[in-house]
Amino acid sequence: MRKRFLFILILLLSITSKASFILLPMDETSQKNHLKAYGITYWCLDKNYKASWLLNYRGGSFLLPDAEEIRKECQIRGVSFEIISDGEEVAILNEISSPSQNMESVILEKAPKIAVYTPKGKQPWDDAVTLVLTYAEIPFTPIYDEEVLSDQLLLYDWLHLHHEDFTGQYGKFYGAYKNVPWYIEQKKEAETLASKLGYSKVSTEKGAVTKKIRDFVIGGGFMFAMCSATDSFDIALAADGLDICEAMFDGDASEGNYQSKMNYNNSFAFKDFILERRPEQYEFSDIDMTSKRRIPMDKDYFTLMEFSAKWDPIPSMLCQNHTQLVKGFMGQTTAFDLPLIKSNVLVMGSCELNGEARYIHGQKGKGMFTFYGGHDPEDFQHQVGDPPTVLDLHSNSPGYRLILNNVLFPAARKKKLKT
Repeated sequence: MRKRFLFILILLLSITSKASFILLPMDETSQKNHLKAYGITYWCLDKNYKASWLLNYRGGSFLLPDAEEIRKECQIRGVSFEIISDGEEVAILNEISSPSQNMESVILEKAPKIAVYTPKGKQPWDDAVTLVLTYAEIPFTPIYDEEVLSDQLLLYDWLHLHHEDFTGQYGKFYGAYKNVPWYIEQKKEAETLASKLGYSKVSTEKGAVTKKIRDFVIGGGFMFAMCSATDSFDIALAADGLDICEAMFDGDASEGNYQSKMNYNNSFAFKDFILERRPEQYEFSDIDMTSKRRIPMDKDYFTLMEFSAKWDPIPSMLCQNHTQLVKGFMGQTTAFDLPLIKSNVLVMGSCELNGEARYIHGQKGKGMFTFYGGHDPEDFQHQVGDPPTVLDLHSNSPGYRLILNNVLFPAARKKKLKT
């Protein structure tokens, strides 16, 4: 009888201690490769596994079911993981649900369909998001003006814009590169594409693209933009119907007194900005802080805001990291002047030393957008022709983690934003 009792007891203990979950820890010391951990989570969602994002628990860890193929995938990709039992999972969720803890468990429902707005033939290292998606092994589809104008955005949940110019001024590279072959070729290609699509000017064609992207967001899509795609996008919306391009860009003079005719109600994030009229200036407007910065490289950091995970899960998801202090980096658009940000836009990362926002988020219609200043989180001052960033050397980059937070965000079961 005693032997039978011991056998049943051992059997019960073995069942209760059975490993049923995989935890991908995302704190600073436990995870060997933060960036590829996002790729593992996306891979699981794509294979219809259930997943949870444990906000503020060990740096925003991921909870996955225990399956042999998931373990193998983690090992292949070099992602740290921990096997936990049912009892340990219950204990973790109980800790997270406690009112005294600023934590939350968010269910991830499906792998979002990702589109990256990029011209054909562009190299992955020209765009930090394309680079990190490739590194994390998260699939995406490159699209450009033809696809956008033919309403193919409806096929996607998430759209990324990077070092783009939606104003038709060819990135304001005129001053430094107007006689360089690559600039001349890119200008010619843009003009040919605009003509093919039925537009007399590149600025008019880019304006039509901008409005299609605006409608994608209003209809419920999620847009993530970096560098010059942030301010040039808003400028194009505010300048709708105006000619703000000088003759070297579109063949005729700009419209008289166009600054007074800007409609800031049309823009997503910025208000009351003043455009940079001089064509030789590598700048679009006073939104950007690049020329106003007085911060040495070794002191250039920005701070992520802390939000209530239970009440404000959306910004909490977007700010998940293993540190609140993120190394700064520059770009054509490095950061945003705080007074020029609309009051309904949430500042999620800022540098108080310079009065600038680095990372902002807002809602437009049924959709949402995030703007992130700078070009490459691990290349402080990226120059044309610089070698590509090798992400194997930066697999735990806090700056790149912010990008991947945005990639997984559309997978989450949404709760209403309280902030």
